[in-house]
Amino acid sequence: MKKSLILLLLFFSIIVQAQNSLIKRVEPLNWWVGMKNPNLQLLVYGQDLSGYTPELKYPGVSITGIERATNKNYLFINLLIAPEAKAGIFEINMKSNGKTKEIVKYELKDREKGSVERKGFNSGDLIYQIFPDRFANGDIKNDIVKGYPDITDRKQPFGRHGGDIQGVINHLDYISSMGYTALWLTPVTENNMPSSSYHGYAITDFYHVDPRQGTNELYRKLSDECKKRDIKLIIDIVINHCGTEWWIYKDLPSNDWLNNYPDVKLCNFHGTAIFDPHHSEIDVKTMSDGWFTNSMPDINQRNPLVANYIIQNNIWWIEYAGLSGIRSDTHQYPDKDFVSEWAKRILTEYPDFNMVGEVWLNFPAMTAYWQKDAPNLDKFNSNLPTIMDFPLHFALRTAFSEGEGWDTGLARIYDLFSQDFLLANPMNVMTFADNHDVSRFYTLLGENLPNYKLAMALLLTTRGIPQMYAGTEFVMTGDEGQGHGLMRKDFPGGWAEDKINAFTQAGLSADQIDAQNYMKRIQNWRKSSDAVKYGKMIQFIPQNGFYVYFRIKENKSVMVIINNNKDTKSLETDRFVECLSGHSTGKEIISNATVTFSDKIEVKGKTAMIIDLD
Repeated sequence: MKKSLILLLLFFSIIVQAQNSLIKRVEPLNWWVGMKNPNLQLLVYGQDLSGYTPELKYPGVSITGIERATNKNYLFINLLIAPEAKAGIFEINMKSNGKTKEIVKYELKDREKGSVERKGFNSGDLIYQIFPDRFANGDIKNDIVKGYPDITDRKQPFGRHGGDIQGVINHLDYISSMGYTALWLTPVTENNMPSSSYHGYAITDFYHVDPRQGTNELYRKLSDECKKRDIKLIIDIVINHCGTEWWIYKDLPSNDWLNNYPDVKLCNFHGTAIFDPHHSEIDVKTMSDGWFTNSMPDINQRNPLVANYIIQNNIWWIEYAGLSGIRSDTHQYPDKDFVSEWAKRILTEYPDFNMVGEVWLNFPAMTAYWQKDAPNLDKFNSNLPTIMDFPLHFALRTAFSEGEGWDTGLARIYDLFSQDFLLANPMNVMTFADNHDVSRFYTLLGENLPNYKLAMALLLTTRGIPQMYAGTEFVMTGDEGQGHGLMRKDFPGGWAEDKINAFTQAGLSADQIDAQNYMKRIQNWRKSSDAVKYGKMIQFIPQNGFYVYFRIKENKSVMVIINNNKDTKSLETDRFVECLSGHSTGKEIISNATVTFSDKIEVKGKTAMIIDLD
């Protein structure tokens, strides 16, 4: 037989063996030695696996049990990874009738230095939120990918526009120069849905970056590039639902991996039912188990296999990409006992880590329920360190544009902060003016620049962890009433053909440049102010259209004056003696002017003063 024919036959033999391989997927993709939790559960998926018995011989690693699913294509292998186990690749022999039918090779890696001591984001940070598809197109070669029908078309509001991870990397210097110290990207994991998948929240593969966004390796590069600039990377995690094209959804281990399956029932979207002391069981069940939409099946976290799958996936991303935080989408919708265990297990592995939950509720008493160590009537502890401050968002929308009254105008802000006694930790709230799910803040304010500046000065100096949505810094507009696709506009300058470039200010209007410079000034100053980042807050009841508060840490103090009047007014200072005592002057950081304290301070109309006290 000729040598060329032998090689050809060998080639086809290898192809046939690969196609006939029993094992199609193993998740997690890999793991690490030295984790605090020595237990690992492997999901092994392939053709008719339930009749096989796994065996392995590797020092420090043992099989403690196997779990079989209703669907014979799944096998769950429970491993114990002892402290003495070393990094390396080991083989799991899949046996039937004493014979090896398939070999699974699995890798344990060494953890990166500092993994255990990983520091999460905190009130010292300023978070920049990016909607990747609408931020910057850094790699036009991945705009259209074979096998992914939802292709790039910037003319379609609900279509993909081509923004990607490389686009974010390309503009990290801009992000850093503006004073941002943490970065939250909405999900970049695979969303291989037929259409309208640009948002990223209908995940179809929890372990891989969507190829139109980049690759896992590129995401890790983003993390590395962030670290070079002292920027923390926060991942957006979805633990409540998946997309209907999720590979597991298309061949479920068992029907109880999902809620209300196969008979779909939608959620009632009433998060108050979860903590309502007078709740009905049907309302709670419909809230927790109902589907978000017909294209987003609701995951059943009460199934221990499902719960373990989600938690291990989240830990895998933290360790793989060297992350500093999680933003948990739709956090009030999953089973509440699960989310408590989820947070507990992650914090056990990373004690100084941070996670923020999207708890979209209107009042502090409602959002406070979901914060770690809240004194809840039902004794529930979410173990979630940080919650999103939706109540402040709603207050900011109206406080500066309505008339001053007993409970209107600036009183809304004061009254809101006075309810911080409900929070287990008022510093661990994510404050924001807008994000990808609501109308642009400038639009909500009727495109009023002075009111915008007042709100931004407050947001950047009050208690909590401030978050800005990309574009808010130069007053981008967008109306939710026109639909999310139109509201989520492309960041100007993120595409080569753009005539306006917000990264360089080319083509921006005078108001946009003014706003961007205003934000850059305050945000970069904030990085150096421990009083604003970590200090206690003392506020004074608003009077005569003025709201005044102080941030104090040890011998450092900052005074914030917000004049909501249209005209220049005099602010009498005798009320503030408890905070001003010992201070005769200060530096107003926006104007860089020196302020001398006397009986009165003249404050221009619709102006905020941020005074660094000497």
